[in-house]
Amino acid sequence: MGPEEIERASLDIVRKELVIRGFQVPAEVLPVVARVIHATADFDFAETLTFSPQAVQAGREALARGAAVVTDTQMAAAGVNKKHITQNGGAVLCYMADEDVALEAHRRGVTRAAVSMECAAAEAPEAVFAVGNAPTALLRLCQLAAEGKVSPALVIGVPVGFVNVVESKEALMKIDSFPWIASRGHKGGSSVAAAVINALLRI
Repeated sequence: MGPEEIERASLDIVRKELVIRGFQVPAEVLPVVARVIHATADFDFAETLTFSPQAVQAGREALARGAAVVTDTQMAAAGVNKKHITQNGGAVLCYMADEDVALEAHRRGVTRAAVSMECAAAEAPEAVFAVGNAPTALLRLCQLAAEGKVSPALVIGVPVGFVNVVESKEALMKIDSFPWIASRGHKGGSSVAAAVINALLRI
């Protein structure tokens, strides 16, 4: 079997297993949930992935029209299917490794992740934002939205860990000014963020 055949077979197994386990996943979000489980082998995401109304449609449409994708880690950026992004006229952006970001973060005593979101807001305010690692990035993004400095096409808030992770996701899920996809609880990660993007590209 080739890579594409293996991927299709794996996703078929995931969908069948969801039925066997009794999960009721709405058809609209099933491709996203299935791909995240495929990437993580963790069926908890069938219960913890949460979607604002029309989030999947909004994400699909934004990527189709060439919206940029902003990630909080190089790992998430590496996991996104750039061929599909560039075919639509978009780009994958990550500012975490920029020297200016590091210097500004040190000067202010804040995280690079937070400053990277400020840079993204200035350069690509209507991007699809995918946060898979840093809760400070997600919190700062929510603040920037409240300040009217960013108007995301979609925010994927799936940071992993313990400090401020749950709080950052809860803050995101209270927002109704833009669509979002979040993973409730402590689980998430860069691979999850990339999997959501890749699912939206292929629906």
